Amino acid sequence: MSRNRTTSDLLLELEGRPERLRRDRLLGALRDGIRSGRLDAGATLPSTRSLAADLGLSRGLVVDAYDQLVAEGYLVSRQGSGTRVADGIGRRAGRPSAPTPDPPARRWLVDFEPGNPDLAAFPRSTWARAVRAAAGELTDAELAYRDAEGDEVLRAELADYLGRVRGADCRAEDIRIVGGFTNGLGLLGRALWADGHSTVAVEDPGPYVQRDNLRAAGVAVVPVPVDGEGVRVDRLAASTADVVIVTPAHQYPTGAVLSPARRADVIDWVRAAPGRLIVEDDYDAEFRYDRSPIGSVQGLAPDRVVMGGSVSKSLLPSLGLGWLVVPPSATEPVTERIRTEHLRPSIFDQRALARLLSTGRYDRHIRTMRSAYQAKRDLLLEALAGVDGVEVAGVSAGLQLVAWLPTSTDVGAVAARAAADGVNVPDLARYRLHAGDPSQPARPGLVLGYAHLTPGQIVDGVAAIRAGLVAVGGC
Repeated sequence: MSRNRTTSDLLLELEGRPERLRRDRLLGALRDGIRSGRLDAGATLPSTRSLAADLGLSRGLVVDAYDQLVAEGYLVSRQGSGTRVADGIGRRAGRPSAPTPDPPARRWLVDFEPGNPDLAAFPRSTWARAVRAAAGELTDAELAYRDAEGDEVLRAELADYLGRVRGADCRAEDIRIVGGFTNGLGLLGRALWADGHSTVAVEDPGPYVQRDNLRAAGVAVVPVPVDGEGVRVDRLAASTADVVIVTPAHQYPTGAVLSPARRADVIDWVRAAPGRLIVEDDYDAEFRYDRSPIGSVQGLAPDRVVMGGSVSKSLLPSLGLGWLVVPPSATEPVTERIRTEHLRPSIFDQRALARLLSTGRYDRHIRTMRSAYQAKRDLLLEALAGVDGVEVAGVSAGLQLVAWLPTSTDVGAVAARAAADGVNVPDLARYRLHAGDPSQPARPGLVLGYAHLTPGQIVDGVAAIRAGLVAVGGC
């Protein structure tokens, strides 16, 4: 592809030579510049007058050199457009052109994609004050390369918080600070399961990002189905897995809560054989609306459970700040992996979070956001109540719910109709690994994240879903 770029200066060393040799040197220098790619195809050369003045040559010599290179095909010259490097000439001419960049992501009028909290509600001033305070209190020694375990002040605050709020059984020395739960899960995979001797069970449907992360770490993954009580422990027991990842507080994306009976069953499963492990993704545990708090699974078997959490939903995903509560059997390999990979979030962010925890500002922010998210959830439920044939699930906690559609609904057609109105409605099928009973077809559903939406967007988005269902005959 030609570039309309004018070359106003050329680095050509011609001084101190006879006129004939200077002409030959000029020709050679121009040929080399074109062949090497220093002069790109389409580049416009200086005028003969300006180049002659720059090099201290006669204009006639430069005109003669240009004419010679035009005759050889290196240059093209047209009246009124100057002299430029011919297309298809030079080292760069045979290179493939730069790939066309992907088009920018579509900007939806309403985007029900789950995963983001209300980013506008991030307590900027509170966080800024905490970071400034951290910068003032950290010693010079604490600003050096840090221990792989993470900031000891934050780990102590987290141990207190998780014990008080989540019923976890942990000490500061059991906690490792990581760059979010997904980051921590990949770290666990590389540290503990990538040797080929372990198989990890994942909930189905479940977060595909986690599945991809584990597979990228070289971990064997098998799906285990989820129903209204959480993970099917009977199907887990029938699998080859010796590790299972569960989201007991609010299953992603269905919103199911692991029932007391299933909790007992999964604890029995992990204790039935040596080497088994549960990884508890403490997802959405803070945001509950219509039910009492549910304690962590880790508190029931601290020697067999890795508990992971982050501030991605409570504060901000881009902070990249999370933690793993690790049982003694896994502490050393996990710590060594962190040390090897240098997976250490900013010390300023770690200490800022510790300050929010110690002052109670984190708890106050959670209470504020719990009320705000409940109001949005209630509005979404009210709007969906007016859509015939739709049933909702997973509404008692979290930042998303599932809208089950009539059995025969073409979800793709509904989503396409909504997309035409600028509304993105994710299909539940994208979260499945197809581990269910083949005789029981998967029920169609939509996963609707609402935390980041305005009230007007929620109402408009549901109107688009209703129009899509009507258009395809789903209601």
